[in-house]
Order: sequence, then C-alpha cells, then structure tokens
Amino acid sequence: MGASKNESGFSERERAAMKVRAAEVKKESSRGRGNKAAADEAAVLAKIEQMAEPDRTIAGRIHAIVTGNTSELAPKLWYGQPAYARKGKVVCFFRSGQDDKERYSTFGFNPEANLDEGGFWPTSFAVSELTAKAEKEIAALVRKAVS
Repeated sequence: MGASKNESGFSERERAAMKVRAAEVKKESSRGRGNKAAADEAAVLAKIEQMAEPDRTIAGRIHAIVTGNTSELAPKLWYGQPAYARKGKVVCFFRSGQDDKERYSTFGFNPEANLDEGGFWPTSFAVSELTAKAEKEIAALVRKAVS
C-alpha cells in the first residue's frame, strides 16, 4: 500500500480509519432505535456529498443502485465510507480512492453477501467510472448478495 508503518504495524491512514470506525460504533450505540435508519442514511448521503468528483457521482449512483434494487440493505457508514448492511452486518461497501489516497475507488462485498459460487467469486471491484454495463452488473450482484 506504500504507506509507512510505525511500531504498532499500522500506517497513519489505517489508524485514522480505526478511529473513525470506533467513533461510528460509539455514535450507533447512543442513537435511539426510532431514528437510527434515517440518521444512518443521512450520514451516508452527507459523506457522499463531501467526496470530490468523480467519487461523489460514482458513490451517489452506487447508493441509488443498491437502495433501488433491494429493501433488505440499510445504508450506514463503515470506516467512514458508505456501506449497506443487513441486520447490522455490512454486506457491501464503497471505498473512495481519493479518500484512501489510492489510484481508484472500490465497490466490494463482505462474507455476509451470498456470492459464494464454487471456489472462486468476486469480493471487490475497482471503479473509475460507471458505465451502463457496470451499473447492471452491480445491480445483479447486489440482488444476488441478499438472495
């Protein structure tokens, strides 16, 4: 990844991501049940709005694809990035390449996604632009992930 590690074995960026996730967990535990879903979606939309282009547009389209193809996944922040969870467990997520200081952004799936097929299946995709074909593939994978 190119980032220098310190004595703990984690880079500055990795430690910052862990701090963000710890703050997310603390905030989640303090929210009331009634407004949690709305607050989580608002936080995801606010994060997307803060992204630089082209990540803002890509993340916004992915958000629309995920939420438009299944009602089983709820938006939430995960390590400071947009993610979509079922019963509190993240199924898929978007990582901004610009936020992560990487060459490209990624859209990925966690083990909770029902994508297991044989001995080889996708878990993460590089995203530098969204074509109509890519949008269809994401929609199909999201539907399969929750089936």
